[in-house]
Formats: sequence, C-alpha cells, structure tokens
Amino acid sequence: MRILAIESSCDETACAIVEDGVKILSNIVATQISEHRLYGGVVPEIASRMHAECIYQVVEEALCEASCTLANIDAIAVTYAPGLIGALLVGISFAKGLALSTGKPLIPVHHIAGHIAANYISHPDLRPPYLCLVVSGGHSHIVEVLDYTTYHVVGRTHDDAAGECFDKVARTLGYEYPGGRFIDSAARFGNPIAYRFPHPKVDGCEYDFSFSGLKTAVINLVHNAEQKGETLVREDIAASFQRTVCEILVGKTMAAAEALGYKNIGLAGGVSANSGVRSALKQACDQRGFRLFMPELRYCGDNAAMIGCQAYYDFLAGKRADQSLNGIATLSLDKLAAGEGGL
Repeated sequence: MRILAIESSCDETACAIVEDGVKILSNIVATQISEHRLYGGVVPEIASRMHAECIYQVVEEALCEASCTLANIDAIAVTYAPGLIGALLVGISFAKGLALSTGKPLIPVHHIAGHIAANYISHPDLRPPYLCLVVSGGHSHIVEVLDYTTYHVVGRTHDDAAGECFDKVARTLGYEYPGGRFIDSAARFGNPIAYRFPHPKVDGCEYDFSFSGLKTAVINLVHNAEQKGETLVREDIAASFQRTVCEILVGKTMAAAEALGYKNIGLAGGVSANSGVRSALKQACDQRGFRLFMPELRYCGDNAAMIGCQAYYDFLAGKRADQSLNGIATLSLDKLAAGEGGL
C-alpha cells in the first residue's frame, strides 16, 4: 500500500511516499529556517505563506523521487493537529484537493503520533505496548503507546516545552534560531557541572514537566552577569543547562517506566536529535536493562515519512476523513483515545 503523506504543522513543508508503513520511497522537506531566523523564531503568517508557495513543488518532487504518479498512490495522508492553524490548513487543503480529484481515501494524522511512529521506520521490530518520551519545540510528553493508534499520556509539560526552552536559552546566550543545535554543539566543549540549575516539580503530578523556571534561572544568570559587567563562559552554561534538561526528562521517564512496568522505551520529537538526551537516556536504559528505540536523526525533526508511517496504521484501524476535515491547533493524544478530535 502506497501513501502520499503531507506535513505542514509548523515551518517545514514536507511530502513523502511511504509503502506499507515502513518503506520510504521518498521524503522531501523544504525548510523555512533561514527566513524565520531573521525574527528569532517562527512567524505563523510567514510560515503559512511559505507553505502555500512551495507545497505543489514539494509534492511533485516526492512523486518524482519515488518514481510514482498519483495513479500509483492508494491513499492521501495529512497532519491535521496539533500545530499552527494557518500552516496546518495549507497542507490539509492541498491533501483534500488531491483526495477529491483522485478519489483516494483521506487519512488524518496526529502530529505527535507521527513523531512516535518515526521509530517504526528505524526499528521495524518495535511493537506496542511501550513507553515513549516525546520531546519537541512545542511538546514534552511521556506516553504509553498501548497499540499503534491508542495512547495514554502519563506526563506532560505545564508550561514551556523542552525544545522551546532550548531555543529561548540559546537566544539569551546569543545563538541563532533554531537554538537547540547550537546549545548541543556548545555543550560538548563546556563544563556540565559549572552551574547548578533548578529541577522544577509539579505538585501532585509525578511525571509532569515544568521548564519555565529553569529557563528563567538561566536568563537571570546571564542578565545579572551583564549588568555587573561579568564575563560568563557560554559553553559552560550550555553544558550545565543541557545536563539539567536531560536529568529532568530521563529521570521522570525512568520513574514512569519502572512504576508502570515498561522495559521498552521510545524517544521521539525534534529534541530526540539532541546528543545529550540520546546519550543520557541510553545510559539510563542500559543501567536498568531496558531496551531503547530512537529514530534516525533524519526522522527526528518534522517530516512527512513519519506521517505516512502512522497513516498506514490509522488506515488499518479504519480512520478516514471527508472533505469537512479541518485543522486543530491543540489536540492531546488522549483525545484520540477518547474518540474525539473533530473526526
């Protein structure tokens, strides 16, 4: 079964042709980083306009690379939630047009489910149930993956996501957007114990995250030093900050895994490309005899291959959408399990 998948939830316009869920025939991504870097972050209106400008070309290139025509495609898949609403609507509108004109079924895919599914591409032997840490610019979740289309969120952020925190700290340290990669690079040359930053906790929510206080602590450190004329070593701050984030993410994930009885652990989302997070989680899993599954680096960020992979399982589960499909800016994975989400 060949699925043409479209992803446009934020600042990447992507299209992939995926066969039987795990065979990637093409995976085209048009990034907008250079444009948004001028403003220090994603500007939603600009993102939407740039999606509209290049989506036709991206889809055409994906078909060409896969040596396919629309006649060879069995279904159309698209990210419909969560994300920037204007950006989502560009991809959804294009996918609906393709589905209507070709008579192919339309499969709506949850963006976070797609990130989780990226692991099936890199690890075809991975089978639910397992526990997955999802970390990206907009999301920080600990998720029970009960089967390929059913999820239970056991931990989530109450404020900033880890990826957002990386970018804001990076901007404070003078790095360009997107800052996560610069923090990761700088941390390799810094002292990870040079500074002690807080490990915020959420009362009554053992596995939930809060990164706002950590972000504020780093920003205050830098601003106070500037006001006093003191010089700080950026690499030391980056290394200490990244170590703290890793300790929080890995500590809560391991606690949840032990409490819930999981020995297979997944990692997903844009921040899953961070070398510190990957290393810390692997070390923690190895110490406990857990098996860790991580996507290849090319499938960590937003891409359409992961959407096509998840769409395959959604299709088998009978999930379809009609021409009334709309974008949803915020939609928890728990809503999918409850049969909600506007479908």
